[in-house]
Amino acid sequence: MNTEVNRRLVIIVRADPVICGHSGEARNLAEVALTRGFDDVRIVTWPLERLEETGLPLKPLDTVLPYSPGITVERPGPVGGYKIPDGRYLAGMTGRLVELFTDGVPTVAMSLYLHPHTTAVADALRIARSTGLPVNVTTIAEAVGSDVTDVVRSAVDHGELGAAAAVLSTYLSQDHCVAVSEYTKRVIVESAAELDALYGTVFAAQCEARVQISYPAIDTAAYLDLDTAETERVLEARGLRRGEYVLYLSRLQKAKGVDDLIRGFAAAEGCEGQTLVIAGRGPDLPYFQRVAKRTAASDRIVFLQDVGDEEKPHLMAACTAYALPSRPAPEFTETFGIALVEKMLAGGGPVITCDTGGILEAVGDTAVVVPSGDPSALTVALNVCAAGMDDADREWWEHRAREHAMQFDRVNVFDRLFARLDPAPAAETAAVPTLIASPRRVRI
Repeated sequence: MNTEVNRRLVIIVRADPVICGHSGEARNLAEVALTRGFDDVRIVTWPLERLEETGLPLKPLDTVLPYSPGITVERPGPVGGYKIPDGRYLAGMTGRLVELFTDGVPTVAMSLYLHPHTTAVADALRIARSTGLPVNVTTIAEAVGSDVTDVVRSAVDHGELGAAAAVLSTYLSQDHCVAVSEYTKRVIVESAAELDALYGTVFAAQCEARVQISYPAIDTAAYLDLDTAETERVLEARGLRRGEYVLYLSRLQKAKGVDDLIRGFAAAEGCEGQTLVIAGRGPDLPYFQRVAKRTAASDRIVFLQDVGDEEKPHLMAACTAYALPSRPAPEFTETFGIALVEKMLAGGGPVITCDTGGILEAVGDTAVVVPSGDPSALTVALNVCAAGMDDADREWWEHRAREHAMQFDRVNVFDRLFARLDPAPAAETAAVPTLIASPRRVRI
């Protein structure tokens, strides 16, 4: 028995430097755990060399903010040699979890992404219990975007009973099952129902009954009350001016609709004095650069691949508008929209987005909503945001957006989630606000 540790939280996730809102969510949950009675907080993730090999979009390492003292990031190495064609890194992760699960410390293990992280937790827990060593572990599995759209949905569409059943069965084997939005839960249940109809399985009713909603945890403090002087310094370093650029800041993949944004921006007369800043990394960067070069606005479109965690809020706060025209695709559908909430907290011009996946759960009635895949609608929205609003209009949009976004504060989300594990939370907290109803949403 480890007598030095009283309570442990282990989060299994694709953590920094991966460009993904859920890597930030894991960080935020870990930070709050330090204030909620957990004296050992660990993030178990992948070695840097393996992340680089996968081709995942990664932040420059020197732009990643450090974790607070008390949070340990572990990157277990692979187990086995070249004769094992795959699974070596997963074996290393599973082995490390077995070690953490068998020292008797009361532990909460939370996995973000069902495949392969929840698989690693389930295997590690089975192995840990077989050792005869003391095991005191409660598990939480959080289903996020690619779990549904890329794994479960794809397996069902291709008639892959085994693959779909493996993900759903592993998910349901956990003590607590949550999804990042109502949309995500709906797709899980619908996919499970299709599987049940095809093969006679019994997953849908279990998913409907057991899956609860836990919206992503966001560090609201990082986006509020920004130092105006620091914002101006960030803009000057980038050659930008407040209110003179439209911002896209997210992963660069076609499902995000960046090509629609480029075309819509190029056609917007109200944006002739504006720059389009496209910040991020991803597999489709070369394609978007080619699209930009073919427009008449190519000299006013800038690609930034090195925006760090500290710089991001300032770029969001000073833009004319922030656009994320995400569209549904087989490989990815936006199941929430963490970057949208971050922008709403930071202030600045309105958010322009689409009614795709779970986006409206993130933005409520506080965004300019356009049809997905429609550059001409983006042109209209950009004209309105750049040339059709006065200061009072912008202040109205900014206030409502920030008010709505505050419900996703990481402390609120953590306390709601962990109250399900323990009816007597570790710390007394104020009442958690419910979803804020807003008076109207502008659709174009």
